[in-house]
Amino acid sequence: MPFRNLDQADLAGKRALVRVDFNVPMADGAVSDDTRLRAAMPTIAKLRAGGAKVILLAHFDRPKGVVVPSMSLAPVAGPLAKVLGVAVTFVDDCIGPPVAAAVAAMAPGGVLLLENLRFHKGEEKNDATFAAALAANGDLFVNDAFSAAHRAHASTAAIAHILPAYAGEAMRRELDALEAALGSPKRPVLGIVGGSKVSTKLDLLNNLVAKLDYLAIGGGMANTFLFAQGHDIAASFAEKDLAPTAREIMAEAKAKGCELLLPIDVVVAEKMEPGIPSRTCDLDQLTPADRILDAGPRSAARLMAAMDTAKTLIWNGPLGVFEIPPFDAATTAAARHAAALAKAGSLIAVAGGGDTVAALHHAGVADDFTFVSTAGGAFLEWMEGKSLPCVAALQV
Repeated sequence: MPFRNLDQADLAGKRALVRVDFNVPMADGAVSDDTRLRAAMPTIAKLRAGGAKVILLAHFDRPKGVVVPSMSLAPVAGPLAKVLGVAVTFVDDCIGPPVAAAVAAMAPGGVLLLENLRFHKGEEKNDATFAAALAANGDLFVNDAFSAAHRAHASTAAIAHILPAYAGEAMRRELDALEAALGSPKRPVLGIVGGSKVSTKLDLLNNLVAKLDYLAIGGGMANTFLFAQGHDIAASFAEKDLAPTAREIMAEAKAKGCELLLPIDVVVAEKMEPGIPSRTCDLDQLTPADRILDAGPRSAARLMAAMDTAKTLIWNGPLGVFEIPPFDAATTAAARHAAALAKAGSLIAVAGGGDTVAALHHAGVADDFTFVSTAGGAFLEWMEGKSLPCVAALQV
């Protein structure tokens, strides 16, 4: 999947329009977490070093095409300047004469932050006229917002067909990691898919069974598969109407040579509450009031043994209700084992999705994985094998 990157761009004296993800957490009108600002630093630094004018495009929240003062990006300019260590000028629109004047006044290496793109209806409509108005202030376009890569918006898709388009450094790192995980991975490849509902991940499961050597299914999703196999899952949550679909997926996995790893023991309790009595049991030992809330230690050990033989791991979704101990045990043990293998250089470990990232932080190992994507929907759609419009626009 070759794509254009900044190493191939002539930057000196150019106006670089950079799509970033500055949809940052705010508290009392101030940025409360600057992670996404720091993520943009490598791209901004590379452009400045190359002598480009850096003009930042971003959205914040969902104003739905009207100006909502509380959703302005103005409060981001100060924290961004602090992160970058350089002055950041803010313009209270993203198109038109005020922007053109501010860009003309910039020196090479200067940084400009434009107002919320979603104050204009044309942004989410992928409107060609709005994209042309954005492009009028740039000589090249840099997409550094993989989190928005699954949405064909004016500032991510249409503009990439007007100006020469390149992947920023954060986007480049994400795409390289994803290619290593599923595009042309080192085998064997192990996937972990968790979460509560099979219905939300049908496309994902159908895509993965054709590409993986092993697929471990956890969380509430596993209950549906166990029920489909004929196990009594007692009071556990499951989408019982999807049992035929689960059996189809299991048959497809077998046909494709993908070994499914479902729980062989479980941790149960009568309620999903902190401090509730729980026990570990085999699948044939549930009582009518039991609810399966985590994979058991033998299941976790089998998964870790699969990690030992794998060369690549891709992970989306926890194995249990990790937010409520002790139902975090399997997820935490598996995460720490994967992280240790990744640190030792014997496993390429890539993970993504909001719950997955939270689970890795809970286990204290998010920084030890080869790559952790915070992109949410874009990461999931990529795992589903879908073409991401904004990535396609960057391909050579």
